[in-house]
Amino acid sequence: MLSKCSLLLLLSVLNLAPCSLALPFEQRGFWDFGFDGEAGGLMTTMMRDEEGSASGEGMPPEIFPECPFGCHCQLKVVQCSDLGLTAVPKNIPPDTKLLDLQNNHITELKEHDFKGLSNLYALSLVNNKISKVHPRAFSPMHRLQKLYFSKNQLTAVPRNLPPSLVELRIHDNRIKKVAEGTFSGLGSMNCIEMGGNPLQNSGFEPGAFKGLKLNYLRISDAKLTGVPKDFPESLHELHLDHNQIQAVELEDLRRYKNLYRLGLGYNHIRMIENGSLSYLPNLRELHLEDNQLSRVPRGLPDLKYLQVVYLHSNSISQVGVDDFCPRGYGTKRIFYQGISLYGNPVPYWEVQPSTFRCVYDRLAIHFGNYRK
Repeated sequence: MLSKCSLLLLLSVLNLAPCSLALPFEQRGFWDFGFDGEAGGLMTTMMRDEEGSASGEGMPPEIFPECPFGCHCQLKVVQCSDLGLTAVPKNIPPDTKLLDLQNNHITELKEHDFKGLSNLYALSLVNNKISKVHPRAFSPMHRLQKLYFSKNQLTAVPRNLPPSLVELRIHDNRIKKVAEGTFSGLGSMNCIEMGGNPLQNSGFEPGAFKGLKLNYLRISDAKLTGVPKDFPESLHELHLDHNQIQAVELEDLRRYKNLYRLGLGYNHIRMIENGSLSYLPNLRELHLEDNQLSRVPRGLPDLKYLQVVYLHSNSISQVGVDDFCPRGYGTKRIFYQGISLYGNPVPYWEVQPSTFRCVYDRLAIHFGNYRK
């Protein structure tokens, strides 16, 4: 087991914020449970609870009087990963805050599996074989904020998720449909990762995300052929990479005026209709790499806060002097920090130096060599 000093050192090193990452979350160990400000604050509180009001003069860490066979229990953390479990173990301490059940063979969550775990903050069920969830399985969890349900065999998002839930990772399942009211009552939800499911545009019923005020949504490696138009308006990050999107039409982005990061890389996009990007006045980062664009999208100079543009591995053969920067000074609020154009058949030696007049540094431009 980890000593108290080792745990504190680990928390100070692993300062991760999973909902702000552009890549899909991949949990390699239990301590990847989102060491953002909230979780870090929680763990600090947990440590204070364990130490009490005294200064901790050589006090040994509290050991739970009960612990499921084969699991490790310490500091309100219960680790039961990689044990070949076929069901949720019994006798989980009632004051558990982090429960790790990943990499087992659990097939079903039953009604009383989590009975008494009202203090649970984070639950990892990653990489099991769960296909069935009882409607009341999560009812005891009044404080659950992070639920990691990836790499299972779910065909639908479980109903009756805890209202306290903030983060849901449910990618790499078998979900084909998100029904109306699926996320009803989850007003605290901030982040959803549900890529790697065979979701098509028709798989989202009207009102499926009604009531949500999400900050982050990722649906990558699915079967989307267009940008869905019914996601929450509150989104700051939307990642739809590795799909089958062929075009961005004028009305596709109208709803997402708060976006500052948009991921559309690794699709089949040939055309971005003029005016589409004008609905994103706060955009900071745009991913369009590995598509089939033949020119730089119109409207980039009007995005005052745009800092990073990924356009590599397309079919762009020409870059105009006004493709990135507005005319006149003072219009663009923040200079570009990075523009990638490598992997395109553009003769970079013909591009005018003034094309990048609003770039922070010349090293921020990446042309590279084009090879068929």
